[in-house]
Amino acid sequence: MSFSQLGLSEKVLAAVAATGYTQPTPIQEQAIPHVLARRDVLGIAQTGTGKTAAFVLPMLTILEKGRARARMPRTLILEPTRELAAQVKENFDRYGAGQKLNVALLIGGVSFGDQDSKLTRGVDVLIATPGRLLDHTERGGLLLNGVELLVIDEADRMLDMGFIPDIERICKLVPFTRQTLFFTATMPPEIRRITEAFLHNPQKVEVSRPATAAVTVTQSQVPAGREPHEKRDLLRRLLRDAKDLKNAIIFCNRKREVATLHKSLQKHGFAVAALHGDMDQPARMAALEQFRKGELPLLVASDVAARGLDIPEVSHVFNFDVPHHPDDYVHRIGRTGRAGRAGAAISLVTPPDQKSIAAIEKLIGQSIPRAEGNYEIHADASSPPSEGEHAREPRSRERQRGGRKAQRGHEPRKEGPRKEGPRREASRKEGSRKDTRPASDTRIAGSHQTARESTVPSIGRAEPRRVKRETDSEPADHSHLPAFLLRPVRA
Repeated sequence: MSFSQLGLSEKVLAAVAATGYTQPTPIQEQAIPHVLARRDVLGIAQTGTGKTAAFVLPMLTILEKGRARARMPRTLILEPTRELAAQVKENFDRYGAGQKLNVALLIGGVSFGDQDSKLTRGVDVLIATPGRLLDHTERGGLLLNGVELLVIDEADRMLDMGFIPDIERICKLVPFTRQTLFFTATMPPEIRRITEAFLHNPQKVEVSRPATAAVTVTQSQVPAGREPHEKRDLLRRLLRDAKDLKNAIIFCNRKREVATLHKSLQKHGFAVAALHGDMDQPARMAALEQFRKGELPLLVASDVAARGLDIPEVSHVFNFDVPHHPDDYVHRIGRTGRAGRAGAAISLVTPPDQKSIAAIEKLIGQSIPRAEGNYEIHADASSPPSEGEHAREPRSRERQRGGRKAQRGHEPRKEGPRKEGPRREASRKEGSRKDTRPASDTRIAGSHQTARESTVPSIGRAEPRRVKRETDSEPADHSHLPAFLLRPVRA
């Protein structure tokens, strides 16, 4: 089947032909006719199968008729990240070059003034992240009661990022008679609940089982040591030994690890860029553009780059950290092997990651084989201890004080007969009376517990004995307590 058989307009077909595409992907072939028929659509497909064009092309055909009004967009597209929103706008600019459509982008990192001016002129297509969209509506600069078509893209990523409450608010602001398009790669129970609440008799388009990996991606795992420096050394060997490596995305679980690994690779002579959520928007877009153009062949990123980013010719994906959620693994390796090309996904697996790997294999329905090559794991005994391991050995208070004084240049105090203070000497003269109260009844100085009597059962006795609490009139003997418990507590 060709694009001309899907019911698209002549202008859209000309734009598609100019880009070089001749045949639609399965998700496009099945979804576009239902969108043009103005039905709600629930699209489930693997990442990298052309879901963005599946709603952009029919939207361009629908928007050829009608005109936008000020501050009242005709269509609304919700994206979880700024990069995805900017990527969708690029698709509208590419396929809608022959049409006079106003497309606005509402994302963070851009001034409200520029976005308000675009909304005032009237918007046919509004592409936004949920947070910035709600900011504009609360300020009164945006009305959603004119939305005819609502698109929720990468819905499972919305769930992971905590945007589901915002999505529910937005769905209540748009008209009930709208057309809704819902696209996702996985179907967690929460996403299923959202579809049942906000889609009206949707046409389900499922071109693959949810949460499956593309067959064009060769997956493998490599055992790694526990220490971070061992994993970094292993990653460098994998990068140097990888076959047909054109470029690669290296995923980490935490933003701090992204920055650390980025500096380490730069130090060892690799041309690499970094991408994570704490970077400002210009820096994120610049890093992504350098990677797309091939100026920097390596990109160290968090999961902000795992969903929906269309970089067609990524040859390798490395999981420096195994993701905690199995769904994230599917999206990460989906950055390679796109549009029918071959790709490779390699995961560095430490012993604590075995549980996560088992969950991933259960989700994708296949086992991940071990990578070819001799990549030995460094023994734990030979690896240098990480920070904080030396503190695990318990040390006495005197050894700690002596160590601090030795560092300052003082000699440690010699042990000898200690001079007792007047308080301790007075307590000794009272006799060798021991406090037989249990530890739970001991009152620490500085507490505000009221004085009262309570019955505490005694071991081996049938009747409870009465223990008299200390009062303010009777000074307590705290000679048995360590010094740090006698310090006053700051409120």
